Amino acid sequence: MDFGRLITAMVTPFNEQQDIDWGQTEKLINYLIEEQRSDSLVICGTTGESPTLTDEEKLALFQFAVKQANGRCKIIAGTGSNDTRHSVHLTKLAEEAGVDGILLVTPYYNKPSQEGLYQHFKTIAETTQLPIMLYNIPGRSVINLSVETTLRLAQLPNIVGTKDCASLEQLTVIATEAPEHFKVYSGDDSMTLPSLAIGGYGIVSVASHIIGSTMKSMIDAFLQGNVREAAQLHQQCFPIFKGLFECPNPVSVKYALGLRGLPVGGVRLPLVNPNEKEALFIQNLLK
Repeated sequence: MDFGRLITAMVTPFNEQQDIDWGQTEKLINYLIEEQRSDSLVICGTTGESPTLTDEEKLALFQFAVKQANGRCKIIAGTGSNDTRHSVHLTKLAEEAGVDGILLVTPYYNKPSQEGLYQHFKTIAETTQLPIMLYNIPGRSVINLSVETTLRLAQLPNIVGTKDCASLEQLTVIATEAPEHFKVYSGDDSMTLPSLAIGGYGIVSVASHIIGSTMKSMIDAFLQGNVREAAQLHQQCFPIFKGLFECPNPVSVKYALGLRGLPVGGVRLPLVNPNEKEALFIQNLLK
């Protein structure tokens, strides 16, 4: 399974009552595929506000995204949690919904050992036929899925890649030592080009909601050997890469989409919408 080079971690549109806005969700999926050139979409990842979505909402989003994408891009379901049983349950529901793959975040808050992490991912992988991408984000989960554990998991037949936000050093070692089928994705937009340069395969992106088409051109330029052009596009995108994380994700990108004529609503508590100063910053960023 190839999820492509540019994967967008999609926001979840809400209406004024903070319920899922299905009309805007349809528009957003079409926009991300047709205008921003996403190869795959992650549904119900952190950017999709997974912590505040119910299981029923997640399942409905998986089903809806599969139907709307209609084979135009791959749909990856975020089914990871800090409860292995719950992740198994959600993964089975996602598979029944027809998704193309699974994204599993490292268990947060309960801080398992490396052996615990291995057994967590292995247990879930054994309950599904779907390809699985690991998701290592120490800044949010307070643990690092080590290089050794990642490489051990890469030996399992349906664990096909990782989205790693640890360090370029860690990405380098994984890309060097992992089996050929195992693809390394950066989870940090500003590291898209550097990670490609050290053997990474692609990016799981937030900024691609706004500049996905340019990011795809940057990736293509690099792969074609036009390194100077790729560097120029990286420099052009860099303020957006950084600026969209001035507020807790996905606060900034949801506001930015509204400014771009694609209103996707606000965020659910405990996240809050941008204040006046933050809103002005995002407006200037997009100019």
